[in-house]
Amino acid sequence: MGTRTVFIISDRTGITAEMLSHSLLTQFPGIEFDYRILPFVDDEAKIAAAKQQIDDDAKENGVKPIVFTTLVNDNLRYLLFEANGEFFDFFDRYIAPLERELKQTSSHRVGESHSMSDAKKYTSRIAAVNFSVHCDDGLHPGDYERADVILTGVSRSGKTPTSLYLALHFGIFAANYPITDDELEASTLPKILQPFRDKVYGLTIDPVRLQQIRSERRANSAYSELSQCRYEVGQVEQIYLAEGLPNLNATVMSIEEISATIIQDLALNREIF
Repeated sequence: MGTRTVFIISDRTGITAEMLSHSLLTQFPGIEFDYRILPFVDDEAKIAAAKQQIDDDAKENGVKPIVFTTLVNDNLRYLLFEANGEFFDFFDRYIAPLERELKQTSSHRVGESHSMSDAKKYTSRIAAVNFSVHCDDGLHPGDYERADVILTGVSRSGKTPTSLYLALHFGIFAANYPITDDELEASTLPKILQPFRDKVYGLTIDPVRLQQIRSERRANSAYSELSQCRYEVGQVEQIYLAEGLPNLNATVMSIEEISATIIQDLALNREIF
């Protein structure tokens, strides 16, 4: 069905509009979307420039671009709506009904959802990220007492990106520990993790996918051989089973899905930033 241009226009970072619009547009898999992100559109000059881009795109492609917006300022929003686009405004759609239900006028302050207005939450998030970096890939196990969760599994099974995502988006103190060949042969939970078994969560992955990932890092090595990947995955899954550890096959899951499952399974306390 061709390609449709999608503009995401915000008076701040655009992160909220980008996430929401992406969630909506994934429901239309037959269409390819060309995203144009325009953050910090917060005055009339920037609105005029955005309008010009929208009009130019409509003229060039012969179809209105889709425009998602989270502009708080009513005047700027109405100016933007003069452009030749198909508009979906998240604030216009939801703020008025919420005001009626809550019997209160909204603050109309810009950037509240991604600002440093709550210093305590911001500091907590940074501390969680620092902790995940500090305790990445088996580093500093002496600090595991501070962890909310310790992800484990074979090398390249998604532990590091998941740890950082949990920290950055939810303020969760997530460490990760790779199970080595010697520990795989022992077929038991590594001694270093045993005192914290109630915090340990296992990740596993399809061996073929693991081989593909490892080949991108170390092609034509024993580390990336399919037989090695099959051995390691089989051994780590036996450990999870023998130890009764909660675990997840992350082969076809996004980091967001993996993180949400871990939070749910371990009933972790999450912040929203």
